[in-house]
Amino acid sequence: MDKDCKLEILYLDSVDSTHTYLKQYINKYGYKHPLAVFSNCQLNGIGSRDNSWDGAKGNFYLSFVIDRLYLPSDIPLQSLSIYFSYILKDILTQCDSKVWLKWPNDFYIDNKKIGGTITNIIQDKIYCGIGINLLFIDNQYGYLDIAINPKDILEKYFARLSKKILWKHIFSKYLIEFELSKSYSATIDGKKISLADSVLNNDGSLIINNKKVFSLR
Repeated sequence: MDKDCKLEILYLDSVDSTHTYLKQYINKYGYKHPLAVFSNCQLNGIGSRDNSWDGAKGNFYLSFVIDRLYLPSDIPLQSLSIYFSYILKDILTQCDSKVWLKWPNDFYIDNKKIGGTITNIIQDKIYCGIGINLLFIDNQYGYLDIAINPKDILEKYFARLSKKILWKHIFSKYLIEFELSKSYSATIDGKKISLADSVLNNDGSLIINNKKVFSLR
């Protein structure tokens, strides 16, 4: 992060969930500075809507916690997952990946999901978890189309976050990519809803059937 923000990364070989581990760590030791947990293997990961997100050893499992002051002032908190996801997606595309971001938090290669992001706010602290398949899991899911060194990606990712890129700049890029999402559906209020006729607002929310919808996760 920036010169006033010490970021510590805990590297683990295996963990049930980086997100759960991080929350338990903060509960035990308290929040002193931004902290990230990265693991080579995750046995019981947490996905969107509390679904599990598990995978083989060698995939990308990351969770981090930061204070609100380390984010740009114009970011809508309800759209943090878009912000965090798009920055990583942008780094991966600069490494020649064809990954794209399906609203609001799913990483895709072509028509297959390869990962996703969850974001929670707890006592003014922002927790973000990101999981990406780097390896083949099964035919239901895809995996990243380039070889990466996770530590290199982490370094680039947190360096990019430290720049506090304004939401309006991230959104202007994502607005173009959002058209890809219209061929898919999203789970809203427990129901699969087509995004074909949805309209993306400047704050990252959607207008679907005349209703404004956010997705923090």
